Amino acid sequence: MEIAQFVRRGYPWSSLSKTKQRSGDFDDLIKPGWLPTALVVNILTPKDDRQGETVAQSDLISISDAETLSTIHLPATTSDVRWTPTKLPPIEIIDGQHRLWAFEETSELDGEFELPVVAFYGLDISWQAYLFYVINIKPKKINTSLAYDLYPLLRTEDWLDRVEGLPVYRETRAQELTEALWSYADSPWHDRIDMLGEGGRQAVSQAAWIRSLTATFIKSWEGRRVQIGGLFGSRMGEENAVLPWTRAQQAAFVIHLWSELEVAIGDCDAEWAEVLREAEPEEVLGGDAAFRGSKTLPNTDQGVRAIMAVVNDLCWVRSEALNLRAWPEGAFSDGTSTIGIGDSLKSLKKQDVGVFVADVMRSLASYDFRTYSAPGLNEEQRNSKARFRGGTGYRELRRDLLLWLAESTDEISEAANDVLEILER
Repeated sequence: MEIAQFVRRGYPWSSLSKTKQRSGDFDDLIKPGWLPTALVVNILTPKDDRQGETVAQSDLISISDAETLSTIHLPATTSDVRWTPTKLPPIEIIDGQHRLWAFEETSELDGEFELPVVAFYGLDISWQAYLFYVINIKPKKINTSLAYDLYPLLRTEDWLDRVEGLPVYRETRAQELTEALWSYADSPWHDRIDMLGEGGRQAVSQAAWIRSLTATFIKSWEGRRVQIGGLFGSRMGEENAVLPWTRAQQAAFVIHLWSELEVAIGDCDAEWAEVLREAEPEEVLGGDAAFRGSKTLPNTDQGVRAIMAVVNDLCWVRSEALNLRAWPEGAFSDGTSTIGIGDSLKSLKKQDVGVFVADVMRSLASYDFRTYSAPGLNEEQRNSKARFRGGTGYRELRRDLLLWLAESTDEISEAANDVLEILER
């Protein structure tokens, strides 16, 4: 039976197909078998009657109590492997019948195994039915995404990645964060993400946001040579531990960086920003063209990914100095509710990392964010910005932004130079 295989080789190896199990390529996934769920049984008393039958006196199990310790005394005859009850069996199985049946196939198992057992004594039939219902019918599986918040270490476990694929976490979380950016009323991207993939809209698509989040904050690792992972998806710092931010905290962090950039660009009076505002006036566009116009990089696929990558990189290399783990979880941070995100945003602004991100956004705001087709560019500028088009544009723009920040204030400059050094290894 499958449960016997599970106990013998353990999960995740036992969940693989027979072909993969026989290949030998997954032998490193063999882990000690373990059944964490206890068998639930009822020990019958001399008075218990089941359809006119009781347990024979020689088969009764007795219990003796001595202060805080109780001892179960089994009949001497049960040590014989050929033993069968004279009349009614002295133990009733409330939950775990299939596990016991699987262990009858001893040829499937190597060695001896101990099973955890919860035993009741003289439990009424009605109570047994109630226990079975509570154990097997009433409970519901927790949301998969919530599991990664309750136990953040799951985000980086290699065995889970190889068997089920951590895209289960990364893609689901990226979807949730995208929806939070789109739905949260105070988000700069409120109602400004193309959630339906309709062509011709002047908005970054939902799919592009998911890809960008997966490639930045929720990535696990860039590769063996480039050791910069995602703040939400990998281990970091001296403790090499996962950052235990919840969904609401993660959503608040992403909203915070974009809110700070929107404010910073709004305050920017650089030539590039004024040119875009003149081309697309606010009263026509419904917002600042330097941030949300059709010719500005923050409103493009490449810009979204590069900006988030830079913030992720800087916070990653400064994780210890910024004390990222000091940001406390709010009372409503289990999901991505408006209250949870609002509380997290309020507390984030008081954290070192919240102040640092705001400073980074102010330094970025003066960067010329015009796209290659924007008005006012000379030939040299246009050719330079043409580098940001296509698949290589993400990497080129990310590097350009880091070089710009390397000329900023001391703390930001130091972090940017650290990232550039890592990227050039």
